[in-house]
Amino acid sequence: MRLKTIRDFPLRGKRVFLRLDFNTPLSAPDANGVRHVEDDTRIREALPTVKYAMEQGAKVIIGSHVGRPNGKYNEAFSILPAAMRLAELLDTEVTVADDCVGEGIEFKASQVPNGHVLILENLRFHKEEEANDPQFAKYLSRICDVYITDAFGTAHRKHASTYGLPAIIPDRGCGFLIEKEIKYFDSMLHTPGNPFYLILGGAKVSDKIQTIQSLMKRVQGIAVGGAMAYAFMKAKGEKIPPEWKQPAPEDVEAAKEILKEADRRKLPFLLPVDTTEGFDIGPKTIALYKDFLSKAKMVFWNGPLGWFEKPAYATGTNEIAKFLGDLKGCTKIVGGGDTVSAINQCMIVNEAHVEGDELPAQVSVATKFDHLSTGGGAALEYLENEGLPGIEILKTGYKAQSPTLEWNEKNSDPNPPQDKKATKGKDQKPRGDVLFEKTLAGKGPKKPESQE
Repeated sequence: MRLKTIRDFPLRGKRVFLRLDFNTPLSAPDANGVRHVEDDTRIREALPTVKYAMEQGAKVIIGSHVGRPNGKYNEAFSILPAAMRLAELLDTEVTVADDCVGEGIEFKASQVPNGHVLILENLRFHKEEEANDPQFAKYLSRICDVYITDAFGTAHRKHASTYGLPAIIPDRGCGFLIEKEIKYFDSMLHTPGNPFYLILGGAKVSDKIQTIQSLMKRVQGIAVGGAMAYAFMKAKGEKIPPEWKQPAPEDVEAAKEILKEADRRKLPFLLPVDTTEGFDIGPKTIALYKDFLSKAKMVFWNGPLGWFEKPAYATGTNEIAKFLGDLKGCTKIVGGGDTVSAINQCMIVNEAHVEGDELPAQVSVATKFDHLSTGGGAALEYLENEGLPGIEILKTGYKAQSPTLEWNEKNSDPNPPQDKKATKGKDQKPRGDVLFEKTLAGKGPKKPESQE
């Protein structure tokens, strides 16, 4: 069965459940106690699918998770900051529910006007979401006529909203973002440019060993930076200065396996030849890596090359990003949240800017990359397994729902006790209340409206 996309379904008047990935970095609370999205890449990447569903006259119902609230309500993990940013980007009103399941949510979903958006509260406020509870999936199905997922970043998880729900919805497919993700990752797996180089950074080797081993069959060379490099250096018998980040024993063992395989394949495997205080690759390494990458026809980059959050140690990542941005005839793909954030914050001169016009004088170097993946672990697992559970389930035959399957009130209280620490001083409404909602305007949030 082929993978259907949102284009394959009539959407007008239908409740279209969009499973998106709005798990974005959030700021600390401001003076008014409000958190804000610090990196809106995942929200922006979902916009084409959201706008299409709205333009087609769908009743758009967005479900997502934020962080790891451990199956209970915690205001620190509310969907509200992401909803605020979505409203700003759409420049329209977005209604925010205070839960994701319950009679009130079902009523609210039925009342969404065609072409408008209802965004559900954090799915992970219910422990049944991560447990892929079939009863929870059925409860979600009561607000879903068409299921569309664009949550590539969670497609490797067999959760209720990413796996259990689409299994019981006959009309299901993916959005434009996942379609794009598949296009670029399949090109790496099946039709890569030659030479195809891999850039690895970050800290841990053991978490990525299987993906690295899988890609070693396809690439013509690897360059490593970040703290990960020290595991490889130690595996080769080099001494790591005590003030540098020391690699874990399991990472050193994983590095030994990878180096052995690279040697067997006669694969160029570059490690830093100098550093900036152990927190960034040094100028000699930057020059070495630029020369190595200069002939690339395809590059996949996973993991920053230094402690990029600190300007003093962002030079290596920024220099390589700018170099690749200017590299002609090369397909450049980035995977991993930290890497995407690092590249987004690297600014370059906007060549389209003319003094006096409205265009910014600087833009992110990300504009010169072909694809910035919204998946970290999901991207690596796709490359390792050539597929993900949350995508493969869209291709298989759906399961008819059991008429005896009902919501288990014992296992999930629709009005669980609020987290006192997280909600101190707040006037809490019952979750799933028919009349409770927040409406966010496109230029910023309105005051929450409710009726008792």
